[in-house]
Amino acid sequence: MRNSRSVAGVVALLVAVLCLGGCLCEAKAEPPPAKEISLELGGGVKMDLVLIPAGEFLMGDAVGDFDEVPVHKVTITKPFCLGKCEVTQEQWKAVMGTEAGRNKGAKNPVERVSWNDCQAFVNKLNEKFARPGVKFSLPTEAQWEYACRAGTTTPWNFGDDKAVAGEYAWWDHNAGYGTHPVGQKKPNAWGLYDMHGNVWEWCADRYGEDYYKRSPRSDPTGPTKGSSRVLRGGSYSYDNPKHFRSAFRYMDRPDRPNDHHGFRVAGTVGP
Repeated sequence: MRNSRSVAGVVALLVAVLCLGGCLCEAKAEPPPAKEISLELGGGVKMDLVLIPAGEFLMGDAVGDFDEVPVHKVTITKPFCLGKCEVTQEQWKAVMGTEAGRNKGAKNPVERVSWNDCQAFVNKLNEKFARPGVKFSLPTEAQWEYACRAGTTTPWNFGDDKAVAGEYAWWDHNAGYGTHPVGQKKPNAWGLYDMHGNVWEWCADRYGEDYYKRSPRSDPTGPTKGSSRVLRGGSYSYDNPKHFRSAFRYMDRPDRPNDHHGFRVAGTVGP
């Protein structure tokens, strides 16, 4: 019954916003009304997700790396939910029944998980909270950057001053070469934590270094071919803040786990 109520909350929340239709416009820097849902995973473990509104944003960075150009306008046509934090080790164990991660800690982000492992996790989540039209997945690369920016156009979602990076991110200068419990740093304007640093986050898309040159304007999902998958957000091991900018792109093989690779869950409702 608890699972039913949790999923009913997801459906009601997303459907209510979808009904707003044309009222959803280009994202602004101000935070939207707080809307969150909580999934009860079992054993007292929960996963909180934040509703991300539909809207438009500029994807990429004109002064970034070669694969971040051209900067282009992207429309996210439907609202979606995104994990308030990176998936933790206790959440992984509650869903998968196994332990994962080198940097042990129940509230630490799970790492040493491949893209394929993440697919197994969201498949289990979909089985656990099965309802018509409700689907959990990894976020697309466009959804991830849109949510990370939260209406900003600066290199990081906290602005353009890298001197304050330590207030928002775990990185080489403050992490002690290891992960830290999620949600300890300041969130972005939409209430998402650790979008910069801690662990790299797998996205659903295949990686294409020149994909931005041909990417569709609405709801891009990445190239149809490619041997690597996208990672975003940087990790605790990087000593240059450029590597956890909102637009910075990274990739790895989908079958390769790594001490720096984790993820967060996205959720949608619809046909």
